[in-house]
Amino acid sequence: MAHFVGLDVSVKETSVCVVDDAGKVVCERKVPTEPDDIAVLLTSVGGDYVRVGIEAGPLSQWLVNGLAEVGLPVICVETRHMKALLQAQQINKSDRNDARGSPR
Repeated sequence: MAHFVGLDVSVKETSVCVVDDAGKVVCERKVPTEPDDIAVLLTSVGGDYVRVGIEAGPLSQWLVNGLAEVGLPVICVETRHMKALLQAQQINKSDRNDARGSPR
C-alpha cells in the first residue's frame, strides 16, 4: 500500500506522520532528529513510500541528504507553501499538524 510521510523538524525531535493513500493516519510519533532514527521508524512501519515531505529549515538539507541515501523519496517543501497549505485546509499550525499536512 502506498504511504506518504510528513516530517516537522525541531533540533532535538522530529514529528513523523505516515498516512496511506486514502489519507488514514498509519503512524504518528516523535523521534530524535537523526536520519537513521527516522529511517528506522519508517522501515518498522513498512509500506511503499511515495513521498517523504520535510519543511525547509536549518536541518532540512542534512536530513534530506541522509534520508535520500537510504532510498527514501524525500522532498523539501518551502515554509511559505506549507503555511499556505495548512491555511487552505483551515488547520491550526502546530508540530503535529505540520507533520500531518506536509505529505500531501
